[in-house]
Amino acid sequence: MSVNKVILIGNVGKDPDVRYLDNHVCVANLTLATTDRGYTAQNGTQVPDRTEWHNLVFWRGLAETVEKYVHKGDKLYVEGSIRNRSYDDQNGVKRYVTEIFVDSMEMLTSRPGKQEAPQAQAAPEQPGESQGIPF
Repeated sequence: MSVNKVILIGNVGKDPDVRYLDNHVCVANLTLATTDRGYTAQNGTQVPDRTEWHNLVFWRGLAETVEKYVHKGDKLYVEGSIRNRSYDDQNGVKRYVTEIFVDSMEMLTSRPGKQEAPQAQAAPEQPGESQGIPF
């Protein structure tokens, strides 16, 4: 048995990049920052905050929800799985990317006077459905 499960709570780094593929499937990409707070060690050494940046990928209805409601600075709770891919850049150099394919999301930022998106979950993906789709 194996498990590929990621749970993150963090802040959106920039407004989502949303696009629609030829078959009208919506895909959204954004970065999420998670920060481990710094501290002072017993010997007086200051350990600074450590921020990790995560590349998130949302598909279909979940991507449409992100397009409508998610903005830079918002706090999100997301669950998904890790996927790695590689590509050759313009100079022919092989590049590697680690992404979180999000299955469910909850917005944690409240907006007074504005309607918030409900907790959203992606529709189950059909086997092989997202393979071969450019990112």
